[in-house]
Amino acid sequence: VQLQASGGGLVQAGDSLRLSCVGFGIAFDTTVVGWFRQAPGKEREFVALSSWAGISTHYGDSVKDRFTIFRDNPKNTVYLQMNNLKPEDTAIYYCATEDPEGIVVPGPNIPLRSWGQGTLVTVSS
Repeated sequence: VQLQASGGGLVQAGDSLRLSCVGFGIAFDTTVVGWFRQAPGKEREFVALSSWAGISTHYGDSVKDRFTIFRDNPKNTVYLQMNNLKPEDTAIYYCATEDPEGIVVPGPNIPLRSWGQGTLVTVSS
């Protein structure tokens, strides 16, 4: 499995940004997909996940009502629309798929495993 995340960059607080993640070696319409992030010196944090059909979504408390996850299964792509960005959103963002060796997301209790290099988002104040 390979996941290629893109769309990161340097923005100001209050701006919006959309991340994309294309999957290779896996069919997105058969799996839950999601996003994690990791800020410097901090543990990896769950951001969002989407059920295989995109009907159900789940978000981390710190991004709820600001971020939206959506997917385009024919394109094997998942997106993360981030609005009203804050300096504390600065992190490397990784996309993930459901995998038994992954981190279990509390609530949905779904194990997600991140793949690839991620994309850096920097939010200035």
